[in-house]
Amino acid sequence: MLRRLVQVGARELSRAQSSTATAEKWDLYAGVLVERLPVVSKSLNPLEKQFQDLLWRVEYENSLKSDHELKHEREIVQAELIKQGKIQVDLEDGGSKQTAQDLKDAYVEELKKFQLGSRTTPDDQANKTTSTNRCLEDTLYLLVKQKLGQQEHLILPQGKREEGESMRQTAERVLRERCGQELQVLFYGNAPVGFHKYKYPSNQRTESVGAKVFFYRASLRSGQVPEKVTKFEWLPKEALNGKLTNAAYAESVNKFLL
Repeated sequence: MLRRLVQVGARELSRAQSSTATAEKWDLYAGVLVERLPVVSKSLNPLEKQFQDLLWRVEYENSLKSDHELKHEREIVQAELIKQGKIQVDLEDGGSKQTAQDLKDAYVEELKKFQLGSRTTPDDQANKTTSTNRCLEDTLYLLVKQKLGQQEHLILPQGKREEGESMRQTAERVLRERCGQELQVLFYGNAPVGFHKYKYPSNQRTESVGAKVFFYRASLRSGQVPEKVTKFEWLPKEALNGKLTNAAYAESVNKFLL
C-alpha cells in the first residue's frame, strides 16, 4: 500500500513539474563570439629560448655543408696553390670573378642592416581598444554595448531569434545588425559552443520568464566594426572579465574561451 502511494505521489509530482515547465516560456537568443586570432607567434620565455638554442646547435652539428661552404673551401685551397705557384691565375677572369668570401661579406653587411619588426604598434601605445592592430601575440574578442533591460552592458553581440530562423541564421543576422556589413567573419559550425540563461526582473516579464542564449564562435577574416554603428571594444582574455560585469554571464563565456 505504501509503495503504491509513493508511486502515485511521484507521478503527480512529475506531472506538476511538467505542467510548470510547459507554462514557462523562454525567449531564444543567439550570441556570437568573434575572435581576431594572433597575428604573430608568442614571444619565447627564457626556458623556451634555451631549448630552441639547443635544437639549433644539434641541427647545426648534424647538418651537411651547403654548396656555398663547399665552394668557399675549394677557393681557399685554390688560393693556397696559387700562392705556392703550383697553378696559374687567369688574369682575364681573376678581376671579375665573385668569390664565396665576397658573397659572405655582402651577406654579413646586409644582416647588420636588418632589424626585426616591432611586436607593438602605435595602437598598443595609445591603448586603442577599438583597433584590431594591437596585442598581436594574443587573441582578441569583440564586445559590443547593448541595452539589457534598463541598462547598457558590454557583452558578446546577441539578438533574439525570429520565427522561421535557425539559431545559426539568427547569429549571422545579429552580427550584421549589431556590427555592420563591413565585418567579415568565418563561423566555425552550425552547433553552438556555449549556453547561458537568465530570468527577467519580475516587473519586466510579459510573455516570457527569461532568455536562453546560445553562443556561436567565429573568427575575423577582414573588415572592422564601424564606430558609428555601435560602441565596441576588442579585448584579450585577461581584460575580458573586467568588462563583463555580470558574474554568471562571465562564467558562462569563460567555459568556451580557449
